[in-house]
Amino acid sequence: MSILVIGVNHRSGPLSLLERVTLAPPDVPKAVAALAARDNVREVAVLSTCNRTEIYAVTEKFHGAYADIRDFLCDLGGFPPDELHPYLFAQHDEAAVAHLFEVAAGLDSAVIGESEILGQVRQAWETAQAEGAARLTLNLLFRHALGVGKRARTETAIGRGTASVSHAAVEMAVDLLGSLVDRRVLVIGAGAMGEGIAVALHRAGASEILVANRTAERGAALADRVDGVALGFERLTEAVATADLVLTCTGSGEPVLTADYLTLARSASRPLLIVDIAVPRDVDAAVADLEHVTVLDLDDLRDWADRGRSHRLGELERVREIVRAEVDRFEHEATALQAAPLVAAIREHAEDVRRSELERFASRFADLDDAEIDAVEALTRGIVAKLLHHPSVRLKQQAGTPQGERNAAAVADLFDLG
Repeated sequence: MSILVIGVNHRSGPLSLLERVTLAPPDVPKAVAALAARDNVREVAVLSTCNRTEIYAVTEKFHGAYADIRDFLCDLGGFPPDELHPYLFAQHDEAAVAHLFEVAAGLDSAVIGESEILGQVRQAWETAQAEGAARLTLNLLFRHALGVGKRARTETAIGRGTASVSHAAVEMAVDLLGSLVDRRVLVIGAGAMGEGIAVALHRAGASEILVANRTAERGAALADRVDGVALGFERLTEAVATADLVLTCTGSGEPVLTADYLTLARSASRPLLIVDIAVPRDVDAAVADLEHVTVLDLDDLRDWADRGRSHRLGELERVREIVRAEVDRFEHEATALQAAPLVAAIREHAEDVRRSELERFASRFADLDDAEIDAVEALTRGIVAKLLHHPSVRLKQQAGTPQGERNAAAVADLFDLG
């Protein structure tokens, strides 16, 4: 059995490719179900964020599962395998475990130490559980991953300062504009990312925040929180026409801002900075060619974050030590799980023998009252438990070792457990 991770992330492929395989949250359960139905995939979870679409699977046939998941990603993005292959990220077993732990700890994020990824890892696990696709191994893996993420942020300073993509986007804009005072700022999208942007803008002293969202109630709630103004999408043209800064993060899947739209909406000489952190992107590529319009996306944000992360670099090794220790702990527990079916089989066999013997001598217990019958039950259960305790512990401790394999084979043979 192998743990496998395959996908595309911000390190392995360009944004133009990553956005083609990004799954909107409502589409993730369907993707999990489709992958779980593949012949070579026993358990599966899908982690799809603005930085990655990674598929974690448990399989007994590595190459078959690799092909199944690769084909799924090719279908999702409309790629022939040869086009996707150079950008495909893949790890297995210990390396796959270490990768997920680094992701949860914020080591593999565009903004080192960002906190949003931990909730995204949890959501990926919960979705897999809801679809019946996460069982013994993935449950153990993701439970450990969340523990690593929490340890990294409580035992080190990796998450101090700018610790989310949305906050980093605002900091990058402030860095370029100098100040948000007397600037009219438009936030397009009021989801989790939009909420983070709006809150960061408010803290950064933005004088006027406009929030545009398709769902009026959600946009209004976010605008109230940051002393802003909520707008429906029917007023988007009006808002874009007067904005100095636009930050967009919808999940539309299609461009929200196009070159033609901006040309009609704005004065050609009015400067505009657009920060697009949506995946797929909200801003059409042709917008960057417009005069007096500057467009920045996640690639620009990653470059900016790389230049400004020196204060966190000292924490990286401390977090990596946590990851290494937790990988070892996971491997130990996962190996012990391999002995669990054999231990359960021994206990079931012993319980069958115990019940059979009690039934055989039932006539001799006819004169016993209920309390005495209960005492016999408790006594015989206790004897079985004590007899099996030490062998069970040894089988779990030695699982995965040559001695453990010999002992397991001997036990299975001696007790005829097949």
